[in-house]
Amino acid sequence: MSKAVEGQSSLFERWFKLTENNTSVKTEVIAGITTFLTMVYIIFVNPSILADAGMNWNGVFIATVLASIVGTLVMAFSSNYPFALAPGMGLNAFFAYVIASQVGWQVALGIVFLEGILFIILSATSFRAALVNSIPMTLKASISAGIGLFIALIGFKNAGIIVPYEATLVSLGDLTAPGPLTAIFGLFVVGILYSLKVKGSILWGILAATVFGMLPGIGVTGQYSGLLAWPAWGDFASVAFQLDVAGALSLGLIGIILSLLIVDLFDTAGTLVGVATQAGYLDKEGNLPRANKALMSDAVATTTGALFGTSTTTTYVESAAGVSAGGRTGLTGLVVASLFFLSLFFMPLVGMVPAAATAPALIIVGILMMKSVTKIDWEDFTQAFPAFLTIVGMPFTFSIADGIAFGFVSYALLNNIVSNKNKATWIVNLVALIFVLFFIFLK
Repeated sequence: MSKAVEGQSSLFERWFKLTENNTSVKTEVIAGITTFLTMVYIIFVNPSILADAGMNWNGVFIATVLASIVGTLVMAFSSNYPFALAPGMGLNAFFAYVIASQVGWQVALGIVFLEGILFIILSATSFRAALVNSIPMTLKASISAGIGLFIALIGFKNAGIIVPYEATLVSLGDLTAPGPLTAIFGLFVVGILYSLKVKGSILWGILAATVFGMLPGIGVTGQYSGLLAWPAWGDFASVAFQLDVAGALSLGLIGIILSLLIVDLFDTAGTLVGVATQAGYLDKEGNLPRANKALMSDAVATTTGALFGTSTTTTYVESAAGVSAGGRTGLTGLVVASLFFLSLFFMPLVGMVPAAATAPALIIVGILMMKSVTKIDWEDFTQAFPAFLTIVGMPFTFSIADGIAFGFVSYALLNNIVSNKNKATWIVNLVALIFVLFFIFLK
């Protein structure tokens, strides 16, 4: 090994404690690439959604990339967790089609900024960490499993294997179509490699599916149009620092601010708990070490993203793909952030990877996250009932936050009425009450 490589390894060891976390630079790099490829769609999807609110597509593209870089780097160096951040799906649609349609995108950015400031305050007081750690172990296990089903559903949807159908909500798509064929090919490549314990199996599956998508008659992989494209910095100036904080402080917008706050709070909490459970980060009491640092990173990312000109930035559930590839430290996030930076200049190349090629990664991760159901006491119905509602609530409502709401409310009701050792704590009862009020007055 050269002195340069040894020096780099020593530097990463000091920063990220690789040995202590039973990982290596190679593993973390593979994990980072895997996470990036499963979530890179956001740099194209987010601008398309926010453009419907009147924002400049190229400007939001750059804002999305920069927000992802900053958020992921803060998470990596602050908490040393392999969690990647980017503007959240669902939250961006709420921003564009609900908030911005009522008050304009500048005020909407002001609302996101205020939400981030509130989260920073809550994180500094350790309230958010206490909230995350107060979630009963039964719900933590079911949240992980529910997220697994949720992202697997996204994978099947992105691949075209599952399609909308009015009579039954969803139906099986045309498995002979190019998209499903590409995804099925990639799924079995990952399945075989993972069974053989090949390192980086998810990444190899994505790359194999991308190549498969180039075959004649398939054609789902994007056309090669060059390697480099210079970022449109002038367009970025049209959205950066254009937020209207004063307009967002209107009393009439309190309901919207609270709605965004609650959805983002529990969406983030659910993602952190779910991925942390999969990675084995929870301690013997079921708490997440350094939860306050992870949550503070998320809050800073939201605030910074609003300044850049994009909707709420949050921890990405696709981080589970990197965890499944062996990622255990912030070095995974450093790799993700570096690749986001390169995507500013290699946009044509990054855009070649089709959704059908990354879909197998989401499906495989869904399989792996389902193992947490073994931690649920299915013999105790006061645990099984809320666990089941949490698990099915996420994919059925297409919302992590709604699934968590089902779990908290049902857990509080049953365990307050039925006297047992798992009786709900005051924090669980408070959260359940907040969800009830949210559904009655704000949903």
